[in-house]
Amino acid sequence: MRDLPEDVRPYKRTPDFTCETVPKALTHAHDTKPGVWGRIVVVEGEVLYRILEPTPEEVLLSPATHGVVEPTMKHDVQPRPGARFYVEFLRAPD
Repeated sequence: MRDLPEDVRPYKRTPDFTCETVPKALTHAHDTKPGVWGRIVVVEGEVLYRILEPTPEEVLLSPATHGVVEPTMKHDVQPRPGARFYVEFLRAPD
């Protein structure tokens, strides 16, 4: 999994999600727009983060390990029972 580029800055954040409140769209293949990075931050529990392309990869995220979403890369998340997490969106300044 890649690290976030040093020049990207947060511009938006989702509310906290749980197994019960995570939007269905996040649990199925989706992506971000060109130039938009994501950081999946787990507050409690564990979230399975699946990177679907170019090379499939699965990472179990926890409060100690955040997930990096690269622009336009298909991915999904599967929160485990008891998980609470949010997604922060980042991009390079104009």
